[in-house]
Amino acid sequence: MKLKKLILYNFILLLSLFSLFLISISIGGSETGVKMEIGRILNFLKGQSDEIDRVVILHLRFPRILTSIFSGGGLAVAGAILQAIIRNPLAEPYILGISSGSAFGAVVSILLLGSFSFALTPISALVGSLFVTALVYLLGRRRGLIDINTMLLSGIMIGAFFSASILIIVTLSNESVKNVIFWLLGNLANVNLWQSILIMVVVLIFSLLTFIYSNRLNLIAMGDEIATQLGVDAEVTKRSAYFVASILTAVIVSNTGIIGFVGLVVPHICRRVFAVDYRILVPTSFFVAPLDVASIVPP
Repeated sequence: MKLKKLILYNFILLLSLFSLFLISISIGGSETGVKMEIGRILNFLKGQSDEIDRVVILHLRFPRILTSIFSGGGLAVAGAILQAIIRNPLAEPYILGISSGSAFGAVVSILLLGSFSFALTPISALVGSLFVTALVYLLGRRRGLIDINTMLLSGIMIGAFFSASILIIVTLSNESVKNVIFWLLGNLANVNLWQSILIMVVVLIFSLLTFIYSNRLNLIAMGDEIATQLGVDAEVTKRSAYFVASILTAVIVSNTGIIGFVGLVVPHICRRVFAVDYRILVPTSFFVAPLDVASIVPP
């Protein structure tokens, strides 16, 4: 029965996602309708498109749509992971300070370069995210084990510190750094094709791994003692899941800026509509999240 539900739910959501793709690719500065846009895409695939169609499809709309789909899916999967290992309904990817570290890395890059760089700013943001991830992990360990409460407090404290540092830098610096505010709001407009492919590859790999080991998340969500009694190494599972969620968030935020609430809200919606079983929750969260991203992030 679980398999039938999994196939049915995800088939419906996949059709909805494909419909969203067709609608999104037909919306823009030159709206020509879905039918003509499909013709544009077919001509592009055949190599018969003109330069304008090539720019519109390959360099503008397609990267944004691809990024919105996989950014939303990755953040939702990361949120579901954190809610399982932390066992807190308010847990989300940014509660551990990852977004603040990413934003701080971007601000430092812009401060040093004098302007936003499409190559170096996302790299600096990724370095900042990974630095905070490692720092929170080290502070969250007690006697060699991960202490959830300590990790939460460490993440909140470090996130607040970097957020305050960003405000100080933006306040005291010139106009070039103030432009980072638009990036911090979350924006898909500046994402290029290679960045969208990077996000897609990372999200697909780690989301698939999460789905494969989703039954372990079910046991972890029930408590460490129950998971251990049923043969699951709770500490190894929590450690691995934490780094999966952190890497997903770091790669996405470093390229798109801060996109809030997706990792918090989408898993709860899927729990209410579909199931609390992570074998169903992980893939359904992945497919539902792009709808949420499309509604809150400027194109």
